[in-house]
Amino acid sequence: MATITADQVKQLRDKTGAGMMECKAALAEANGNMDEAMTLLRKRGLAQAAKRAGRATAQGLIGSYIHMGGRIGVLVEVNCESDFVARTEAFQSLVKEVAMHIAAADPKWVRPEDVPPEAIEKEKGIYRAQMEGSGKPARVLDKIIEGKLNSFYAQFVLLEQPSIRDPNVTVGQMVAETSAKTGENITIGRFARYRVGEAID
Repeated sequence: MATITADQVKQLRDKTGAGMMECKAALAEANGNMDEAMTLLRKRGLAQAAKRAGRATAQGLIGSYIHMGGRIGVLVEVNCESDFVARTEAFQSLVKEVAMHIAAADPKWVRPEDVPPEAIEKEKGIYRAQMEGSGKPARVLDKIIEGKLNSFYAQFVLLEQPSIRDPNVTVGQMVAETSAKTGENITIGRFARYRVGEAID
């Protein structure tokens, strides 16, 4: 199996707009072949969704979810291009699914770009400290750190998290699939997750 580099993942992401984890999985499946990986993403509807990514999303819904027992509450803004799509069953199901996911998975940010640089540097510092004295070359250490960062995103970034319902599908893929179904650009705006006893801003 071909080794997939962070650079390849970035190239594929730039070309398709699909999420990092989706790009990495497609490249692994295509054994590092960029064209095949793009074809795989197209088949899954992720690349088509990316083509719509620049279109304005001024409509949508604010979804809410109260976890069983009323101890956790979630508000999430999911945007689309038209009021018509916001009223469709596919869109409303996505909003509900995302709100439930946030309640269970407790993400901190929507997308990797939202993670503050200082948080990323802190994580990198922890990974470097863990590997001190390993004797590995700097180039190898950088690749290991990149891999650990992807795991960090999968843990704390909403669109990169595996769905609580199906761990083989990320929230980003769920959004892209609904985008493909509706033919509109769909984005996740802000979200808030509150637990009983926490201060509400």
